[in-house]
Amino acid sequence: RYRVGAASLSTHKLHHMTIIAMRSLLIISSLHLGAGFMAPPVLQSQSAQRHPSSCPKTSLAAISICTFDESDFAGKQGDWPYTAADLNRLDNSVDTVFYDTPRFVTHIDDGAISSLKSFYQEEFTSLNKDSLDVLDLCSSWISHLPEEGIKYGKVVGVGMNEGELAENKQLTEYVVQNLNENPTMSQFEDNSFDVICNVVSVDYLTKPLEIFQEMNRILRPGGISLMSFSNRCFPTKAIAMWLQADDIGRLTIVGSYYNYSGKWASIEALDLKVKQATPARPSAASLFTNPALGLAWMTSASAVAKNNQGDPMFVVKGVK
Repeated sequence: RYRVGAASLSTHKLHHMTIIAMRSLLIISSLHLGAGFMAPPVLQSQSAQRHPSSCPKTSLAAISICTFDESDFAGKQGDWPYTAADLNRLDNSVDTVFYDTPRFVTHIDDGAISSLKSFYQEEFTSLNKDSLDVLDLCSSWISHLPEEGIKYGKVVGVGMNEGELAENKQLTEYVVQNLNENPTMSQFEDNSFDVICNVVSVDYLTKPLEIFQEMNRILRPGGISLMSFSNRCFPTKAIAMWLQADDIGRLTIVGSYYNYSGKWASIEALDLKVKQATPARPSAASLFTNPALGLAWMTSASAVAKNNQGDPMFVVKGVK
């Protein structure tokens, strides 16, 4: 057994999770964080039984790394193991000041964005609904929602910069709100959304318990919550235990947020950057008869290599 972040994982489960550990580790070991920045608490598991798939399940857009359930954590719904030090930040100034200036940029590369949109396409289609009501938390000027084959009802963005939100053409409405100061989303009724998503911002939440409790309240039964992240962040605004964790630790941290916040039908960690196979190199004979095949192969192989070496992309999915 191994202790990782907020969970105590079996060797079997850890075997599947090391797939992603070999691909992208971001351990901020060079930062002298001081006594206030302590590692997240080690939680004791209550059971040796785990529930990973015997082999990771693969869709066109994602690989299932593992699933989490209550036995993976020391506590149960309503508990909270994290301290103020775990949720502390290098910059604790008011977030509205940091995000006051609009940033019309993407925070992950094109390959990661493409992987995320493909994953959304599969997930949204699988809900099999005539139209979807979507809540985009920590929203900005773009939401990465698929546009083909999906019909939306309301698409609501909650974010801190009105200039960015106003430019987001996928939103039907938006709310300017600092969730780290006011995590309550009382403007939304119970069971009012089919999908809740958060793209590369879960690491900035300083009140994750309250926010995930609200997510559970406003998500419809059978609805899905998709918390995605990569290995990029604003390190001064990310919480301490996030900076001190690797990708495995971060998946378990987000999984624990679900576990402690409410009743979820399932919690699953996924790797969205499915590796593409390098195209076969043309034979010497075919290159001799058609030299253009060489250029075509090099172009294709270069594109595949760029995709495979780009930003990683992970999601922790909760189903209500």
